[in-house]
Amino acid sequence: MATNFYFNNFPSRLSDGNPITPEQLLVEDLVIEALKIYGLDVYYLPRTTRDEVDYLFGEDALKEYRTAHPIEMYLENVSGFDGDQDFISKFGLEIRDEVTMLVSRLRFKYTVDGLIRPNSGDLVYVPMTASMFEITDVESEINQAMFYTLGRGRGGNVYLYALKMKQYYFSNEIVDTGVAEIDNTIRDYYPKTRISLGAGGTGKFINDEIIYQGSSLATATAQALVYDFSPNTHIDIYRVQGDFSASANVKGNTSSAQWTVTLTSDAATQNTAFEDIIDNARIEAASDNIIDFTEVNPFGEP
Repeated sequence: MATNFYFNNFPSRLSDGNPITPEQLLVEDLVIEALKIYGLDVYYLPRTTRDEVDYLFGEDALKEYRTAHPIEMYLENVSGFDGDQDFISKFGLEIRDEVTMLVSRLRFKYTVDGLIRPNSGDLVYVPMTASMFEITDVESEINQAMFYTLGRGRGGNVYLYALKMKQYYFSNEIVDTGVAEIDNTIRDYYPKTRISLGAGGTGKFINDEIIYQGSSLATATAQALVYDFSPNTHIDIYRVQGDFSASANVKGNTSSAQWTVTLTSDAATQNTAFEDIIDNARIEAASDNIIDFTEVNPFGEP
């Protein structure tokens, strides 16, 4: 038996060479309209890298997120987060929230420059919960209804992508999108260094400006961004490159402020709100009371 010629939902090729029917385009437009009505405004952050990607281990050591694209997505988890949520393990409290969000194929293609589909490792910032999620999997064949509605066709006729995402764990990636809400949220997660200052400096450092040591920023031996500044006392910095030396001046690239460094310390301002980074210092202090590292071989016989 042959199917009805006038209601062929699975065309092999239309006369104009397009394998997608007008009815399928109508369905896609209705899907986009539904997402705009029932969805959330979020930001999509594509991942870039500053160094070469290691394809053997599937990682890049210096991940960067430099742009944020506003787009609407539908949150499938209407009753709450999936996953283990607040999970207590032998390593302490872990937040294992997971969500699934739907995004239109067509809207994504024309909203996110340079990408035709979402990728694992990219981030989604949700302003409603002020939280960041990392994409772990991108599913295009979501359910049978979407798969067979008027025929899925060929040539990339996918209406939606389902983004499987988990709570993002910050690990010193560079997040500098130009969107104040996102950048200010991530700003507090960077580990910080406190630089003690001597009296008699000039000017006031501005938050988030570049400070450096050296004759110029181009030839600087150390540089960082300002987190907070207390005149005549100290300056807290983050995203540090190089080592700041005591008894040398530190200069502000924007404010032209100049102060003398007396001492630098990582332990005083390590961030504990997101990850227990300061545990490293505690473990080292405890091990020094147990193991004598002045010996040639503290773990066995000389």
